[in-house]
Amino acid sequence: MILFENTQIAFQSKSNTQLFKAYFLFKLISFSKLVKVMNKALGWSLKLGVPIKWLVKPTVYGHFVGGESIHDCQKAVRNLEKFKVKAILDYSVEGKESQEDIRHALSETLRSIENAGKDANIPFAVFKPTAFTTSVVLEKVSAGQALSLSEESEANQFRSRVNQLCEAAYKAGVPILIDAEDSWYQNFIDEVVESMMELYNKDKAIVYNTLQMYRHDRLDFLAKSYEKAVKGGYFLGIKFVRGAYMEKERERALEKGYPSPIQPDKESTDRDYNLGLKFCMEHLDRISIFNGTHNEFSSAYLAELMQVNGIAANDSRIFFAQLYGMSDHISFNLANAGYNVAKYVPYGPVKHVMPYLFRRAEENTSVAGQTGRELRLLSLEKNRRRARS
Repeated sequence: MILFENTQIAFQSKSNTQLFKAYFLFKLISFSKLVKVMNKALGWSLKLGVPIKWLVKPTVYGHFVGGESIHDCQKAVRNLEKFKVKAILDYSVEGKESQEDIRHALSETLRSIENAGKDANIPFAVFKPTAFTTSVVLEKVSAGQALSLSEESEANQFRSRVNQLCEAAYKAGVPILIDAEDSWYQNFIDEVVESMMELYNKDKAIVYNTLQMYRHDRLDFLAKSYEKAVKGGYFLGIKFVRGAYMEKERERALEKGYPSPIQPDKESTDRDYNLGLKFCMEHLDRISIFNGTHNEFSSAYLAELMQVNGIAANDSRIFFAQLYGMSDHISFNLANAGYNVAKYVPYGPVKHVMPYLFRRAEENTSVAGQTGRELRLLSLEKNRRRARS
């Protein structure tokens, strides 16, 4: 039985100063109105070129981001390694679509794959598909719309770029996680990821697709993906997340007059998420699982499924993961119990990673109980250390 309440293990990687800084940061984040004001102010500062690095880097950036480069992340990677927690370096520059930006993202992701191949504490590489083409192409191909010649060329370039990354991962022996995106981009992404699995997953799961289980169609999609894998003679790599764009998805569906792809309530999302884990455990001979969640029940549930089915805690086909700077009580307690655990460690220049940080701050205020849980656990550990001193 995993005890996530053990704060001594949860925060063993943090000094007293780091513990206090984390508590102070989550205390600020707990005020949703303040978060919105701060995000708007920082957004305007970036547009106007006002220097903000001095303010952001030691605070929110320092807590949720590993550094500005792969080299800068070494400190975080090595610190996590001391406590049997792996790291996944995620180049988190978003919202850039020029050919120059795409080329830069490609070369940086290739460097991250090469680095992972050399570092035993970095078990996966990862990328966001939107970094490698335009939103117009992703949307039009996903909707089955006709493309211009230039758009057709760009769509083929996207396939080629994704293949280049997956081939590099295959040669380096590093599994690669392909993130999910907005639903109106996802059909094209799923098509390309499936073709990559056919190429590179013949012996084991190298290429992983991501399922956002707040979409009501993903459980059915998982079953069909499994059938295709069996028929095609390849392995499935599945990364589970609940999802990050719920409000935007619902608003767009309402605006454009189509049925929302999002589950009617959180209970439905939780149900399908856990059913997805169960389905994969029942087909572990063909599917590798990446359980990307901050949900305590889903983490404990997968650990329980493993125990019931006689699967070793360190079975290489199953990984648990949380974001860097969040849910340490899940990550470190699972790792201490011998499970495969990784932290998603974002990196990139401060000004370019700000959209990611905006999302993290807003996510912590919008997810019910998320910030309160972090504050409660940090407070418990502060009191525990004070009582021992």
